[in-house]
Amino acid sequence: MRDRGSEGRNSATIVLGGEAGQGIQTIEFILARVLKRSGYHIFSTKEYMSRIRGGTNTITIRVSDRPVAALAHRVDLLVPLHRSVLEHVGDRMREDTLILGDAGVLDAGPRTVHAPLSEIAREAGGKIYENTAAVGILAGALDADRQVLADYVREYFARKKPEVIEHNEAAALAGHAWGLALRGEGKVPFSIPRNPEVRGNLLISGAEAVGLGAIAGGCNFVSSYPMSPSTAVLTFLAAHDESFGIVAEQAEDEIAAVNMAVGAWYSGARAMATTSGGGFALMEEGISLAGMLETPLVIHLAQRPGPATGLPTRTEQGDLELALYAGHGEFPRVVYAPGSTRECFLLTARAFDVADRCQVPVFILTDQYTMDTYYDIPGLDLEAVPFRKHIVKSPADYLRYRITENGISPRAVPGFGDGLVTADSDEHDEAGHITEDMGVRVAMVDKRLRKAASLDAEALGPVFAGPEDYSILLAGWGSTHHVISEALELSGRTDTACLHFPQVYPFPSRARRYLEQAQKVVVVENNATGQFARLLNLHGGREADELILRYDGLAFTVEELTEAIGALEGED
Repeated sequence: MRDRGSEGRNSATIVLGGEAGQGIQTIEFILARVLKRSGYHIFSTKEYMSRIRGGTNTITIRVSDRPVAALAHRVDLLVPLHRSVLEHVGDRMREDTLILGDAGVLDAGPRTVHAPLSEIAREAGGKIYENTAAVGILAGALDADRQVLADYVREYFARKKPEVIEHNEAAALAGHAWGLALRGEGKVPFSIPRNPEVRGNLLISGAEAVGLGAIAGGCNFVSSYPMSPSTAVLTFLAAHDESFGIVAEQAEDEIAAVNMAVGAWYSGARAMATTSGGGFALMEEGISLAGMLETPLVIHLAQRPGPATGLPTRTEQGDLELALYAGHGEFPRVVYAPGSTRECFLLTARAFDVADRCQVPVFILTDQYTMDTYYDIPGLDLEAVPFRKHIVKSPADYLRYRITENGISPRAVPGFGDGLVTADSDEHDEAGHITEDMGVRVAMVDKRLRKAASLDAEALGPVFAGPEDYSILLAGWGSTHHVISEALELSGRTDTACLHFPQVYPFPSRARRYLEQAQKVVVVENNATGQFARLLNLHGGREADELILRYDGLAFTVEELTEAIGALEGED
């Protein structure tokens, strides 16, 4: 059966659902890796409520013989661990959706198959092994490699007692046999060919990619006050602190976190603060401090719906203007918005180089969807992120804020050289001494703003896809990249192209030729007011003709955008 959300691809969409605390993330974690090692391309993402226990959470896994990296709406196979899931995903099910679960959860029905989770778990050693049995059943139904399943279950539970490992393996293999038999009876409504080349691919989330990008960029200090969905980056770097020489500091609040990062850069470290919307708001004074001190600063901002606490575990692209205008006063900045795990890695690494070299704040905008989504990729290109330091040894007559043609002064750090390295939050002269001389004030403002020319010149151009003779142009930024690309492909339109912006500020001048050619520009973004559309008008000189917006806390789906793109009217 072909996935109607991905015409021409052998693929299926599986949804796992249950209450918080029922272990659906464990099922996802093991199943995704078993399927990938068996030779299937994998995409997985989460949507969950802000509760420690209860509520209804789901995980969507797409399995395919070709790369997939976007969310599908439809459900081919549903595994509910609680009755509430059936209503929660009711609008995503179709007539041929297979519902697979324990008899204690599911009523009998034409689409329902009662899976013996409790029985398999009991025979394996107890109720605790039900989730492992579920992994096995799904692996069997999808024709995953039996030996791969056994090996990975042993690997996953390797730190447990030998009897626990054996019980989990028994539950998984018994489940696999049952799922394979179900498949043999013709009750599994899809068949996906394996691709052996997938087995060596890297399965990586957006949070892990940002963390790896920071490591590649030389990050050796990270500070944060935990706040979803950004916390995953802090925990990733903290988990690898000894391997890569990183100091990971959980600060008492976000104000402390950003000031720690500013101080770390001043002393010669390469630092990042990671936070979300409300935390970033608290960091604004520290951001402005970095602007005045001309201290490098990297901040990862993982967006979620606001205002205030909003929907703390959902997704939105609502903080673009917050990043664009954060901090009082005028000073240059850079804002990246990665749209893939590869871009999360590359742009985070690049952020450290740009911040260090140009001595400006650099922001990396992601969102909950990006943080919690993962899919397989061939690997990460370490050669694309050369590591460079831009610190000089200070001479005795060192001037920290020496006026230069491009506005970038040689940056020294305390203790490296003979000169005094001064920093002050007040306006200052070239030596860093406080001044109220108005002529010096103008000269220093002009000096700081001259960096913008360098930043403009090296701005990353947009990523174009589609026919060269397009009349309609879809413009998006950040996490909408893959879903726009797949939806455009499925729409079959030959008059429409898409333009993805991995850098939103400074606005890349190379984008203007694409905007000028289009008879109609349609902006796609996950917010209510079209923040990127306003940026496009202000800096790109082109007003959007139409907006496709979503702001209910969920990401766009392939089917939703395919329908919206198909309904666009071309220009005469």
